[in-house]
Formats: sequence, C-alpha cells, structure tokens
Amino acid sequence: MAKLNTNSNAYIIIYSTILVVVVAFLLAFVYQALKPMQDANVALDVKKQILYSLNIRDLDGAEAEAKYAEVVKEEKDVDGQKVYICNIDQEEICVISLKGMGLWGGISGYIAIHNEDGPTVYGAYFNHESETAGLGAEIKDSQAWQEKFIGKKVFKGDDYGQIALSVVKKVEDPETQVDCVTGATLTSNGVNDMLHAGLKSLMHEIQSAASEIQNSADCCDGDKPACCADEKKDSCCTAQDR
Repeated sequence: MAKLNTNSNAYIIIYSTILVVVVAFLLAFVYQALKPMQDANVALDVKKQILYSLNIRDLDGAEAEAKYAEVVKEEKDVDGQKVYICNIDQEEICVISLKGMGLWGGISGYIAIHNEDGPTVYGAYFNHESETAGLGAEIKDSQAWQEKFIGKKVFKGDDYGQIALSVVKKVEDPETQVDCVTGATLTSNGVNDMLHAGLKSLMHEIQSAASEIQNSADCCDGDKPACCADEKKDSCCTAQDR
C-alpha cells in the first residue's frame, strides 16, 4: 500500500477543503442555534429604546418587557416608518421611529410626541452606529442632552405647515430649538435632518392627533352629554354622559 504523501499539493488542497467545510458547518450550526436568542435581544433593545423615549429607564429584561406591554397599545407602519401609540397615566403619546446619517454612519432614534397645548416633545432617545466617542456619540450616551428635547414644540405657534423643532448651533427660539452637541456639529446636523425628515413624513398624522385632542377639549368645555352621545370617546366623557 502506497504511503500517503502529506507534502503533496493534492493532500494540502484536500485537507484545507475539508477543514474549511467542517469549520463553515460548525459556524452555521452555532449561528442557527443562537439566532433566536439574538433576535430576542434585538427586539428587547428596540423596546427599551422606545421606553427610553418615554422617559422610562433602568429596567432589566423582564421589567422592560412588562412595562412595554403595559404602555404600548398599538404599533403601526406608516409608509415604512414605525409609529407606536402609547398610553401613560391615561395620556396618549405617539412615539415615532427615526433614521438618518451622522458623521461616520447611520443614526437612529425615537421621539415621543404628546399634545400638551399643541404637539410637544414628551421625550427622545437617539442611537448611532459609529460616531466619535465623547463627541458625536453623546447623542446616545448623554441622557442630559436627550432630555433637552422634553417640552419643545414641534410647530411654531399655530403654524402647522412647517416643522419648527430643530437642533441648532445657537439657540434663538428656546421653545422649539435644542443646542447641538459640543464639538459634534455634523452629527448634530444629522440629528436635525433626521428629525425633520421623520416628522415631516408623519405631519398629517401629528396634525390629525392635535385636532382630535382639541376637539376633545372643546367637547369637555361644551355640552358634554350631547357631545359624548355623538360617540366622541374623549377622556372627559363619563358613562353617565354617554
């Protein structure tokens, strides 16, 4: 029987091919085995980001899952953009998903809008793929910067034709503007563009929600029994009114 020549080219090629196939099979097996866990972790991270935009933080996995199920009442897809209808303390809050570009890569986030005297920011959370640590990465890492959006108006006064909420280098209108991250002007510009694009695409929904809240307020101020009998299910209507 001829001795196997381990120094031959044929042996090296066959050995390398078998090794690559075995390693590829093992990697594919591990990937498939871990994929459900990876998908669950990604889904949980999305839920946590939505909760962050609602100013609900520091929850572990089980707590975050439970809180999300409690406050998020509906998930909608509007032309490819995710919108989450939430309820906190009997107040309806709309969380809008955002996607854009920063200095080095993609950025994303969620902004929560409620209708307190017009569409107003309830909270915000931003994320990034590869912004510079200590500079552009502060859009994610700085909770204090994210909290600057709370209470800002989406529109200027009664002008619902143009998004006024902005990230700027110098704040001239404290009601609608947030100052940019120090040393990260380009990333901040990316957040500003992302906000405008995301909110503009849903302007009709935001305006409709604002009108609905105003109609509800008018109902509460007017003839409640007649208004509620007209099937306006606003929060001021009681069983007796209906």
